[in-house]
Amino acid sequence: MTVEFLEPAQVEFTDAVECYNVQREGLGFEFSDEVKAAIFRIIEHPEAWSLVSKRTRRCRIKRFPYGIIYQVRDNNLLIIAVMHLHRKPQSWKRRTPKRQQ
Repeated sequence: MTVEFLEPAQVEFTDAVECYNVQREGLGFEFSDEVKAAIFRIIEHPEAWSLVSKRTRRCRIKRFPYGIIYQVRDNNLLIIAVMHLHRKPQSWKRRTPKRQQ
C-alpha cells in the first residue's frame, strides 16, 4: 500500500514535530515515531478505526492528543490530516469533496 499525504496534512505533521521539539528536545521526534507507528497499524488493519464519515476514518496517536484522518482508496492510503484532536476537529472536511468523505 502506498501512503500519500495531502499537503495540509504534511504541513500539520511537520509543524507538530517542530512544536514538540521546541517544548523539549527530541519530543518532536518521539511524536514522529508515534505517527509512523500509527500509519503502519493503519496499513496492517485499515478498517480497524472509527469512521468519522462514510469513507473516512480516524486513528488516534499514542501518547499525544493527535489523530490521523485517512481514507483508503484502492491500494493507496490517503492521509487527510494529522490533527490535534482538541482544535477544530471537523476542519479536515474542507479538504475532500463531499462525495469522497
